[in-house]
Amino acid sequence: MQNPRIGDLVAKIKELELELEAELHEEYEKFTCEITKKREELLSSYRHDRENIFSYIFRSPILHIVSVPIIWIVLLPAILLDGFVSIYQWSCFPIYKIEKVKRSDYIIIDRHRLNYLNLIEKFNCLYCSYFNGLMGYISEIAARTEQYWCPIRHASRLKSMHGNYKHFFDYGDSENFRERLNDLRKKLNEEKK
Repeated sequence: MQNPRIGDLVAKIKELELELEAELHEEYEKFTCEITKKREELLSSYRHDRENIFSYIFRSPILHIVSVPIIWIVLLPAILLDGFVSIYQWSCFPIYKIEKVKRSDYIIIDRHRLNYLNLIEKFNCLYCSYFNGLMGYISEIAARTEQYWCPIRHASRLKSMHGNYKHFFDYGDSENFRERLNDLRKKLNEEKK
């Protein structure tokens, strides 16, 4: 049986996450209002703050420049992984009756529109937005898969856990695993709707 204190802590964490999200949204709304009021002033400031591409390159340490191809080559396997994981989700999630993960909730491409970034910085922001969003997208697909097939906590402590982990059965709790696995699978779909 799960420790009730764990459930209370998870509920508090969820409450704090919602509070943080609301606070961040409020900050975003303030920023949006400021942009509307001071659009021209802001755009002028952005143009002034944008660094010239040539000075940006010239100022960059040589090792940063040399590492660029290594960073960007990682994009190829990431795109392949994106394709394979998306195909897996599109084909298997309907079979398991798991709601699909919306990629637009995770892969958000918008920082390239900031006019104080030069072209290189914009490309770097595109890369990071895609890559980090992709990791979140894949992590959520994996979390839903894990909850469906093997929702058992690890015996060792995890450095970080996905949001579904709180529902998992304790390590060694064979009785609840056998009796409540189907309920947990149903819960997965109820929570995502």
